[in-house]
Amino acid sequence: MVQNNPPESLDWSSLGNIALGRPNLGEFTRLEVYRLMQYSLREEMERLLGREQTSRIFYQAGYKAGLAFHKEFLSQIDLLDNFIQRLQNALREMKIGVMHVEEADLKAGRIVLTISEDLDCSGLPESGEALCTFDEGFIAGVLESYAGRPFRVREVDCWCLGKRTCRFVAEVTA
Repeated sequence: MVQNNPPESLDWSSLGNIALGRPNLGEFTRLEVYRLMQYSLREEMERLLGREQTSRIFYQAGYKAGLAFHKEFLSQIDLLDNFIQRLQNALREMKIGVMHVEEADLKAGRIVLTISEDLDCSGLPESGEALCTFDEGFIAGVLESYAGRPFRVREVDCWCLGKRTCRFVAEVTA
């Protein structure tokens, strides 16, 4: 097996020059390909590490991605309303999902938001299990970067639970 040395901290520049590397195919691919990669990786990790450890890894990977996403697209935003608007726009423009904020009280340290048409589960059959662990971490990373306080994010509604949107509760941790 060939091993390379990835950067110690995920940075947007480590994703490469897409325009240079894919001059004919561009920056987009079909959603099925993303899900094929994610779910085959998850399945193999669960086989080797167990479900709980795999979920921790997906959450942490999402968290690191959220930090990098904030740094690249959302830094330098002061007001909460502007931050939310820019985050909604970025998620929609990148076709990650359609985000709506139901509750946002940074003083109390609580935000409730939904993401519809998300990458991970929209359109999947009901399984009785919430699947968006990566998204939980991603949201935690983005919110921590903005607010300067650590958040714990839980998915409380999921397409795979029979809902038609994913709902996340983000709360500041001690």
